[in-house]
Amino acid sequence: MSAVQVSAAGGGSGDLAGVAIVLFGNTDWYLYNFRLSLIRRLRDEGVRLVLISPDGPYGEKLREMGFDWRPLPMERRSLNPLAEARLILHIAGVLRSEKAAIIHGFTIKPAIYAGLAGRLAGGAGRVSAVAGLGFVFISDSLKARLLRPVVRAMAWVAFGGRRARLIVQNPDDRAAFVDRRLVDPARVRTIPGSGVDMSRFQVSDRRRGPGEPLKVLLAARMLWDKGLAEFVEAARFLKAEGRNIHFLLAGEPDPGNPAACAPEDLAGWVSEGVVEHLGHVDDMPALLGQVDVVVLPSYREGLPKTLIEAAGCALPLVTTDVPGCREVVTHEQDGLLAPAREWRGLAEAMARLDDDAELRLRLGQAARDKALRLFDEQIVLARTLDVYRELLA
Repeated sequence: MSAVQVSAAGGGSGDLAGVAIVLFGNTDWYLYNFRLSLIRRLRDEGVRLVLISPDGPYGEKLREMGFDWRPLPMERRSLNPLAEARLILHIAGVLRSEKAAIIHGFTIKPAIYAGLAGRLAGGAGRVSAVAGLGFVFISDSLKARLLRPVVRAMAWVAFGGRRARLIVQNPDDRAAFVDRRLVDPARVRTIPGSGVDMSRFQVSDRRRGPGEPLKVLLAARMLWDKGLAEFVEAARFLKAEGRNIHFLLAGEPDPGNPAACAPEDLAGWVSEGVVEHLGHVDDMPALLGQVDVVVLPSYREGLPKTLIEAAGCALPLVTTDVPGCREVVTHEQDGLLAPAREWRGLAEAMARLDDDAELRLRLGQAARDKALRLFDEQIVLARTLDVYRELLA
């Protein structure tokens, strides 16, 4: 029996019918791009589903698909205590009016606010899903250090109690939350990512022709902690060596994130001729079918979906030896790992793949085999629904 079959066997189908569940994302884009499979699965289970997030164009797309999406009066970078308290009370009001049995918040701020609102509403099960510790716990900036004690106290309240579960995506994050005393270890569940529909990501039939550049892609939000500076510096070095490599960036800066890259930095790299910036890309399977290597020099991840999608296309992966990324890539087996926050190891890994077509092929096939075995969305969906059933029981 496969890993997918084993995981999908847990829980009974139809036992969520009629249950009211609220899903809370930090953006409507996040709900649409990362949780659409869960949303559809819950609809198929007969759940009375409400989707909430800050306003945006993807909310209308969710409505057009027949889902009940509602915009929140939420500013992601707000530090106004009164505004944030009003937001939590607003979410608690949604839970009470819908008689919600569960609220599930995604990423650190919605995860904490979902927990606090669930406590205020009374009776709702609280599921908090985080992909890494987030800016407050990763950054060494003054702002992050000042916010850390406040967020720590809020997290302890939000994640506490028998009606709460915290979902993390890798063992390092589980240890980080437990070691910082942010959560009781008995309340933590580890589920590998948000899942990828592997049927959409097929083995790429692209073969690099004679004299054709190696196409290397970094696809992510344009944030400094995704390793943008290191990627650009490695690209400069390899181009100065005379290598025939074309470096691509896909994604846009996230203005709601303190680590967002400035648009003028992107424009400068493009005008310098170091990278090509594709902007936001909706059709990732098509883009991945046009490249040779996928790179993510991130400082820390939950479980990077881009790497799993690329693995589904049997593309060789280069990433950093950090939590989240090393769950996807085992060095020399299904990809190459480089040290974080420095460009030389990254450049060396890309140069190896430029030189060795057989290595690209071997690593890519091994990456696909691993992705099918561990990261298919059916595994993630089954285990997420099991967490809901655990709370409802």
